[in-house]
Amino acid sequence: MKMNVVAKISSEWRRRMLILFLMFFGMGCWFLADGYLVWPKEAERYAVFAEIRDELIAEDKADDGESPEVLLAWNRYAEEMGYPKDPPKERTDGDIMEQRVIGWVLTGGATLFGIWIVWNHRLSIRAEGEMITGASGQKVPFDSIIATDRKKWKKKGIAYAIYEEDGKQKRLTLDDHKFAGCEKILLEAERRIEAKKKEETA
Repeated sequence: MKMNVVAKISSEWRRRMLILFLMFFGMGCWFLADGYLVWPKEAERYAVFAEIRDELIAEDKADDGESPEVLLAWNRYAEEMGYPKDPPKERTDGDIMEQRVIGWVLTGGATLFGIWIVWNHRLSIRAEGEMITGASGQKVPFDSIIATDRKKWKKKGIAYAIYEEDGKQKRLTLDDHKFAGCEKILLEAERRIEAKKKEETA
């Protein structure tokens, strides 16, 4: 029986890759937002907070930035300006730049990862007639397959078709998790292997 199976990218693989992409891209956007918007504004608020704190300390009205007098003065100022009442944290230029660098690295890496995901959707594993074409383009005749390896099948959905080419044993990866439909190709290869064994022992 001649086969005509095209194993394309599975919805499960696509879903997992999309989750990873969104996670890294989202983290990158978070860092960029901190680096370009949130932290610079907090640095401006901290500069005002530091002035209030230092002035009260200089007047011996407070001991440090956590003194009730400082917090009360900040709360009054923050209420007037519409700022958050919690004292701002110190955000140095180095801290802000670090957030920006991390953000660009994450979003850039996520973008490349997204391109890789899209590129993978061009790949497939095909069984047409007597020939299997692997994801990397390798051509493997069914008759050249002498064994299969299912050690990773239960946990990862990956099996290997062991075949002979130019007197050497090679293997073709059949990843049913990534390429839905590989199991049909695997079962057909195993059926033919068993048929050969029966013919040889007959």
